[in-house]
Amino acid sequence: MQSEITSTEWLDRVAWSEDGLAPVVTQESGSGKVLMLAWMNREALRLTAETKQAFYWSRSRKALWRKGEQSGHTQHVVEIRLDCDRDAVLLIVEQAGGIACHTGRHSCFFERLERDHWIADAAIIKDPAGFTARDNSVRRTLDRR
Repeated sequence: MQSEITSTEWLDRVAWSEDGLAPVVTQESGSGKVLMLAWMNREALRLTAETKQAFYWSRSRKALWRKGEQSGHTQHVVEIRLDCDRDAVLLIVEQAGGIACHTGRHSCFFERLERDHWIADAAIIKDPAGFTARDNSVRRTLDRR
């Protein structure tokens, strides 16, 4: 990844969906653990590449957001990759504070299917009630789904 980006032509190589988005898988540098799945638009990807901080697009709020802007659980981007169809992005990140999930866990993928039910197999690192008001409103929105 270049340290200084002077052109945005590379953004045209992404096969954006009809609504201008691409899914992004966020993976932890070192461990290789998948932390989360989110969405990006062109602006989020451009800002991520320029600042080396993870920016995403909220489909529910229709707004750009920087990971950790409220909670402090930022993601420093080590590498950005595009999949073979050019329609999905992979971010390899260093996760600040060890928490990537709004539930207070390290990863959003903390539920494992056992026979016919889901088991939460990861501990809560920080109680989400201790997150900011914005984080709690996002958590309530997601809990309703």
